[in-house]
Amino acid sequence: MADMLNRLETYYDSVPRSAARAEEFGALTLFVREGQGWPYYARPALGHTGEVPLADVERVRERQRELGVPEAFEWVAETTPGLRAAVEKSGLVVHEHPLMVLDGAGTEVPAPEGVAVRIVGAGDLALPSAAAVPYAAFGVTPGPTVVAQLSARIDAGLTRLAAAVDEHGTALSAGQHQPVGAVSEVVGVGTLPAARRRGLGLAVTAALVADARAGGVETVFLSATDEGVARLYGRLGFRTVGTALIAEPAAS
Repeated sequence: MADMLNRLETYYDSVPRSAARAEEFGALTLFVREGQGWPYYARPALGHTGEVPLADVERVRERQRELGVPEAFEWVAETTPGLRAAVEKSGLVVHEHPLMVLDGAGTEVPAPEGVAVRIVGAGDLALPSAAAVPYAAFGVTPGPTVVAQLSARIDAGLTRLAAAVDEHGTALSAGQHQPVGAVSEVVGVGTLPAARRRGLGLAVTAALVADARAGGVETVFLSATDEGVARLYGRLGFRTVGTALIAEPAAS
């Protein structure tokens, strides 16, 4: 298990660097996105597994406020157990999410009636709607360059995009995996509110898993929202290997 968690730590440190710059604050690294898209976060510096000084957390939060980005920290509980006390002492709230790794090739999920689930390329007519779906699913408005940036990442092999597309060519659900060598994380799976409870998100996740395996990815992982969602991912062959933690200010 330790080898697996170390593999994920290396991935966590590597994957933001294609779209963000890294700023070091002692035991922590803050990733600052270059351009538009989901903002990044701070996390333990690669290789740091010990205690994290409260002063480092406060310095990062000050920098995040200066940049106008969310005061967010992400890490794995089992790898850096000493960070939780520091972020909670600083006033942030910690949320726990099952960290899951795929066993085997994954399970095929039939596409719901009237929907095609497929990989979306940079020149695909469904790209704009597929790029917008995760933002709409979480009530966020995407910036004007999001489609162009996602297209460039697809062309560069940094992101693989899958979508459930209706008969009009509009994406109802979409998600991504981001391969770095032999490791890839499934991220940003979202479904339009009007299209939920049809199994679209699970079908999109299955398509991403199949694409990752076909591309030679050995370790496919994700973080589930909660235990209920984790049970759904368990149907695809994912098993829980740890706890992903996210710290952020309390909801106002």
